[in-house]
Amino acid sequence: MVKQPQPPLAPRHPKSFTRHGITITDDYAWLKDDRWQDVLRDPSLLNAEIRSYLEAENVYTDAVLGGTAALQSTLVAEMRGRIKEDDSSVPSPDGPFEYFQRYREGGQHEMIGRSRRDGSDTCILIDGDALAAKSSYFRFGGARHSNDHRLEAWSADVNGSEYFTIRVRDWETSIDTDDTVEQTSGEAVWTADSTAFFYVRLDDNHRPRQVYLHRIGAAQSEDTLVYEEKDVGWFTHIHESASGRYCVIAGGDHETSEQRLIDLREPTAPPRLIAPRETGLQYSVYDRGDTLYILTNADGAIDFKIVETPLSSSGRASWRGLIPHRDGVYILDVELYANHLVRLERANALPSVVIRDLRTGDEHAVRFDEAAYSLGTIGGYEFETTRLRYAYSSMTTPTEVYDYDMESRERILRKRQEIPSGHNPADYFVTRIMAKSHDGAEVPVSILHRRDLARDGKAPLLLYGYGSYGHAIPASFASNRLSLVDRGFVYAIAHVRGGSDKGWGWYLDGKREKKVNTFDDFAAAAKALIDANYTSVGGIVAHGGSAGGMLMGAVANRAGDLFAGFIAEVPFVDVLNTMLDDSLPLTPPEWPEWGNPITDAQAFRTILGYSPYDNVAAKNYPAILAMGGLTDPRVTYWEPAKWIARLRSTMTGGGPVLLRTNMGAGHGGASGRFNRLDEVALAYAFALWCVGRAGP
Repeated sequence: MVKQPQPPLAPRHPKSFTRHGITITDDYAWLKDDRWQDVLRDPSLLNAEIRSYLEAENVYTDAVLGGTAALQSTLVAEMRGRIKEDDSSVPSPDGPFEYFQRYREGGQHEMIGRSRRDGSDTCILIDGDALAAKSSYFRFGGARHSNDHRLEAWSADVNGSEYFTIRVRDWETSIDTDDTVEQTSGEAVWTADSTAFFYVRLDDNHRPRQVYLHRIGAAQSEDTLVYEEKDVGWFTHIHESASGRYCVIAGGDHETSEQRLIDLREPTAPPRLIAPRETGLQYSVYDRGDTLYILTNADGAIDFKIVETPLSSSGRASWRGLIPHRDGVYILDVELYANHLVRLERANALPSVVIRDLRTGDEHAVRFDEAAYSLGTIGGYEFETTRLRYAYSSMTTPTEVYDYDMESRERILRKRQEIPSGHNPADYFVTRIMAKSHDGAEVPVSILHRRDLARDGKAPLLLYGYGSYGHAIPASFASNRLSLVDRGFVYAIAHVRGGSDKGWGWYLDGKREKKVNTFDDFAAAAKALIDANYTSVGGIVAHGGSAGGMLMGAVANRAGDLFAGFIAEVPFVDVLNTMLDDSLPLTPPEWPEWGNPITDAQAFRTILGYSPYDNVAAKNYPAILAMGGLTDPRVTYWEPAKWIARLRSTMTGGGPVLLRTNMGAGHGGASGRFNRLDEVALAYAFALWCVGRAGP
């Protein structure tokens, strides 16, 4: 008889508090290191008892899934075989050069380079692999060349905590200058004369609230504070305006926004406010000469509209309608060029690109015919152009990048994603069904399976979901999924409320007091797939990450009997405790999404009613794999750790429940395009193991 591995049992150290007349006892609060801010910067400072427990959980997970080791290796090899190793982006032109990112054969990290516009004189300036060799973790944050093409500001994170250091490299010498700007969000916007750049500094609680101007050759201590956001619930970001004339300071939370412009020719001038913040008003600004184009939800435009206004008088009183609001047609984004305005729209979970000639007002759309697909524009450096670049894919069609002439309407294929090990789209089938939720709402479900699949209810199925922040899950191509589909799985995406798949109203119906709609939509999708004979009860493995991990935890509590297992990556499962801790990086900015349980008794009760950690019950649970990152500033490592500890001590049967913590990474998991495959392979091996298909 093979001896079964024994799970670690986390000791209980009860800690109680009372809020709004309700007393909460947390047995596992001790798993949060009191010095968590220091641990983000230096993981070696983690409390020894906590480290010992996390490592014991990793050992247990490895022991339980030890029989899948060969399968995991096979999965990694398959997934790597679908990656073109010496891949390169389509070069993006700017003046005399075109800039690109490229991978070498066997390389984990991109290289940043450029060539002359005719393709000659190719130069690699920054080698990600060489930089990554100096640390156990490495991830680029951003890279932007100066307007005179002489310097490149680039940033990197070397411990997974998303504190990025900006450095400056000379294109002629390929040597970094002495400029080192630390504790930033990673982006840089150059001044017009290329002698300085703007950046956003993160505070000690990891919040982006201050914009600074750094002059080349100066110490960071000499940098000038340009703007500081006083509201701790607001995050601040910067980017170049559409024409490249301004630095846009964009601030906001999940409900309200406010933007300012700094003329890059006059970087010391005070930022110009476009329109003062109004609770619930969102807007973003695009410039063209003396006119601003604004994407906004003003005046009840739930799915957004586009207005225009003079640059000299940008307040709301001057906003004039250009593209009216249409219910159910959500305007996601705008790209503005010298003579054309491009908007990306989504209706009923399907996107389209609409191009408007600003000289004539004529419009035409770029659409596709597949049942489910993904479409997105790709911004460039040039404003005076008729070229629009966009990317298209579907769950069967690898990504295609096109250059589209907005005047002649000529379309040129610039790149088709290569699958070196081979891929025939005709071998697969994509469709979409609608699942009826508890209140009659129709939830789109995108489905991928092999064309020869028998719909007899016997196939295992992986159901993916997210459903928060208005983030839609596109029905795009992801080659890793084929490792499950080729093993007989159906792969499905539930476009649940809380996302904006069916418009901004779809998002509003899945937040705060309506959050449970997200969970019920996901369960409804599972039931619809069973009713349609794609699978059967106990044949579904659910998968989600971050806020989608919260979805996993909530559904495990509410409808776990439908599922064979749950994969929860960096899961936001300790919702109540996190939203009560206003020192955590994301807590104040998250209150508009979830509610503020500190001051609002109803929000407290609502969150308490669904928070996965607080609703673990004495009942059977299916198998669960939770995956976290020690230096994650978004979903802190102790959330999945506490959740698994409570599950193990409370559940009456089922399982097992497993925890894998990456001790050297953060929210995005392992760095490097191949190292990340190890984590995907673990998740997929677990899915196969849950449905009895992990054998040879």
